Amino acid sequence: MVDYMKALVVITGRGLGGDAVIGMNIIKSLESKGFDCELALDSSAPGILFEKNGYSWYKISIPQAGGHAANKITTIKAGLKTIGAVFKCRNLIKKVKADIVVGVIGGGAVVGCLGAKLAKVPAVGVLSTPLDTKVCTKLNTCIVFPEAHMFRQSVIPENVYRSYFPVAPNILKGNKEIGLEKIKEHCRKEKEKNPNAIDFDENKKTILFSSGSTIFEKMAKAVSDYSKLTDKYNIILVGLPLKEEYYDWFDDESMIYLSYIDWIKDLYEIIDLAVLTDDGMMLQEAMVCNLPSIALLRVKYGRYHDMADVFEGAVFEANNDNLSNVIENVMNNLSEVKLKTKDYGEKIINSSENIANIILNEYKKSN
Repeated sequence: MVDYMKALVVITGRGLGGDAVIGMNIIKSLESKGFDCELALDSSAPGILFEKNGYSWYKISIPQAGGHAANKITTIKAGLKTIGAVFKCRNLIKKVKADIVVGVIGGGAVVGCLGAKLAKVPAVGVLSTPLDTKVCTKLNTCIVFPEAHMFRQSVIPENVYRSYFPVAPNILKGNKEIGLEKIKEHCRKEKEKNPNAIDFDENKKTILFSSGSTIFEKMAKAVSDYSKLTDKYNIILVGLPLKEEYYDWFDDESMIYLSYIDWIKDLYEIIDLAVLTDDGMMLQEAMVCNLPSIALLRVKYGRYHDMADVFEGAVFEANNDNLSNVIENVMNNLSEVKLKTKDYGEKIINSSENIANIILNEYKKSN
């Protein structure tokens, strides 16, 4: 291996969770291979995840068409903005003297791969949306995630690799005692404000509700409604609500709302079942942690990815109106379901390493 390799990683989104976690885990794996990584985010992204991990980043334009919820109008608008963004990305590639570009999801993939093409630098696109798959697979080597339709095709182009999400191996290093102490401390503080706020009961099974770093309306309603139906389980919600009005739905007398946390691996050690969205990093982290999951459908802008088909027997679909029944069905068959999640988890855990090797091999082809 050569002594010095530089990768520019162009990442879509706000730098909070989801796409940012994917980018972060790829960066960590590339660094383990000897790469020096530079980051580029959209100029509006707060980048909290990267800041907390000690990374700085370049601010460029990374237009978004809306991912799986994109329509003709949003695609055209994003396309017009992308023209200027691509030239700015090309300039950044030359400025940092990148040896290879990694474009991560949606606009990050499109801007990164097109910018690399103009800069005549090799690139790898990490893809999950219809638009990034359509554009980037015609430009360079690409990696498609389960949300991409191409992932499930029986035959795919020679320049395309299938991969699960790059789950960080340290997700398995959670500490149950730390998680319990943090939850109990949270409950103590809530009781100081409201004596009727619930405590965490270690004798009950625990259900996690989350739609990632952002709590969308359908998830907010689901946890609010379900937490009032039963006190059979500990109900935990994490994330920041998309709208301030959702806070009014989080009743501390029926659920434990932890807000945005950076100790999710410790929390996973406590959870028996997760109610998540039909996409994203958390669903695959759950598989690695041998955690059965329910995919609440069409939470994010009406998107549907059919993850119950990808993770058959380990992920179960539900809508808000039948969520209670699905939860009981899964809870009654936890041991059997865990055997399935274990199988998928063993396949997913090596994805970060595999993705880094694909990028390294692409670098070697040009050097």
